[in-house]
Amino acid sequence: MNRRFAGSMATGALMALLLATPALAALKPGATAPDFTAEASRAGHDFTFSLKAALKKGPVVVYFYPSAYTGGCDLEAHTFATEKDKFDAAGATIIGVSADSIQRLNTFSADPKYCAGKFPVASDAHGKIAASYDLKTMASQAGMKDVRGVAIDHGFIPRTTFVIARDGHIVAALSSEADHLRPDQHVTKSLAIVQKLQAGKAP
Repeated sequence: MNRRFAGSMATGALMALLLATPALAALKPGATAPDFTAEASRAGHDFTFSLKAALKKGPVVVYFYPSAYTGGCDLEAHTFATEKDKFDAAGATIIGVSADSIQRLNTFSADPKYCAGKFPVASDAHGKIAASYDLKTMASQAGMKDVRGVAIDHGFIPRTTFVIARDGHIVAALSSEADHLRPDQHVTKSLAIVQKLQAGKAP
């Protein structure tokens, strides 16, 4: 079985799982974003990410995703990496959050095909951060493997992106389930929102 076919099977199984399991309604625009710190990786190096510290610099895009090294998540990470300079120009910080272990994220964050060392990804192995944003982490199915053929032994957080203004309020919540967005559309839509914030316009 080739890697592309294996990856498409993993992605298909993952989507079926996410669609079959009802998720909690994510926090809505206008809500105060729950503060969090988390073990994160950028370019393969561990550090502690602080939402509070990031917000001092400008808006923050917190994007939750199911799993590193699966089709949609790989596309999303690659697109964020490709557009990173535009987020920088808008003064925005990007942080990805999944239930992957920090060991998996160290590899994923440095991989030139995905995060490419351009932005950090954080480990929410117990789903506590996701739960604070009203997102339910779903159990993985036995035998699931990623595009590399490595077993996926962690839960899945529904693909949801929050754009948080500098004052700590959520200005947008984008959901693949509710809004029928492709993974790469989370990137383009959140970029458009932070650019509006920079221009002083309502998103």
